[in-house]
Amino acid sequence: MVFNYGYLTWEWTERLRGYTYPLIFASIYKILYFLGKDSVQLLIWIPRLAQAVLSVVADLRLYSLMKQLENQQVAKWVFFCQLCSWFTWYCCTRTLTNTMETVLTIIALFYYPLEGSKSMNSIKYSSLVALAFIIRPTAIIPWIPLLLRHIWQEQRKLDLILHHFLPVGFVTLSWSLIIDRMFFGQWTLVQYNFLRFNVLQNLGTFYGSHPWHWYFSQGFPVVLGTHLPFFIHGCFLAPKRYRILLVTVLWTLLVYSMLSHKEFRFIYSVLPFCMVFCGYSLNHLKTWKKPALSFLFLSNMLLALYTGLVHQRGTLDVMTHIQELCYKNPNKSAASVFVMMPCHSTPFYSHVHYPLPMRFLECPPNLTGKSQYLDEADIFYLNPLNWLYKEFHNNSTLPTHLIIFSILEEEISAFLISRNYERTAVFFHTHLPEGRTGSHIYVYERKLKGKLNRR
Repeated sequence: MVFNYGYLTWEWTERLRGYTYPLIFASIYKILYFLGKDSVQLLIWIPRLAQAVLSVVADLRLYSLMKQLENQQVAKWVFFCQLCSWFTWYCCTRTLTNTMETVLTIIALFYYPLEGSKSMNSIKYSSLVALAFIIRPTAIIPWIPLLLRHIWQEQRKLDLILHHFLPVGFVTLSWSLIIDRMFFGQWTLVQYNFLRFNVLQNLGTFYGSHPWHWYFSQGFPVVLGTHLPFFIHGCFLAPKRYRILLVTVLWTLLVYSMLSHKEFRFIYSVLPFCMVFCGYSLNHLKTWKKPALSFLFLSNMLLALYTGLVHQRGTLDVMTHIQELCYKNPNKSAASVFVMMPCHSTPFYSHVHYPLPMRFLECPPNLTGKSQYLDEADIFYLNPLNWLYKEFHNNSTLPTHLIIFSILEEEISAFLISRNYERTAVFFHTHLPEGRTGSHIYVYERKLKGKLNRR
């Protein structure tokens, strides 16, 4: 039996991602639908709230673990560092696979056989690691040194592998294969496809590349933020039994450094490991403890509030505007939207929840090996005005609404005027525009009568 739910993006079309993680939220949507509560606000907020609850569970597990390994005082400072991290605030409610990977990693660490732990359980932690691998295959990277250490220190190595690791791996991988078989219609090992695309073929460079040292020179310092000096200080103070956590952090940074495509969120899973050392640093501070706490809290909260509430918020606000148009416009059945922005700049139907014809500039990578390959977005930005005239040579195909960044307006103004588009809404996006991204987002609506009247 094949369940035809449609593909989410080209990543599912190419079978690079499985349906295990989307199935979690799809189940939530189904429950809401059967309860008659599938409003757009619930569809937007319930996944975020669900992810937030899971993040809370993970943070509490981190606190409990440190309380077992040390004492309540050290656990309190580790917990404080985790809670006031700006990057934790930025990511913990987002339904990214990296967020779920981090949640599962923290909870698995709670059951990992660290010296002094009272909650160690090989089946539980290996099951969580396996689930993280199913959701995001690169989640195995931080666990390679941890798994090797466990095997090395285990006296009954063969028993651990044959009666714990292999059965857990078999069950979780079988589960993943069956779920993906139901949706794709054929047997597919998406974890291999994911690793082949991102590691063996290194096609992720299509979306940008950075020098090998980027994680050490920029990525890691930015993610840690003002925690960095406390992390370095804590590395010299923490007991030797935590050396494996530091090795895990360095190993993960080194492995990700070998891949050309780099993002801050890729190393989110090792951030809680770093908080252990930051907590040790705070615990040993005497004279400067209060100023240090104030500095950490204020610097992180300001950055968390800015990145969470102000920076790049326009892409969410504009979709709220489009959603409101669908339900307030009496002629909504004739409406259509074209997002002329870098691909995947905005959410899509999850934030509209209405069968409104929508389109955006696509940017699939070069999967066919063509020389001098350009995606639709690249072709558009080479000459936006010419592209629009060719694409919409017939007025009957024109969308009723266009969404653009402010930086594009002047370049396509001739098209907007000639096709009777009028700017009807403006949304702030960022104080730091760069490249194809503007400081504001404009919504243009096509008027069948009258002249263009810019606000």
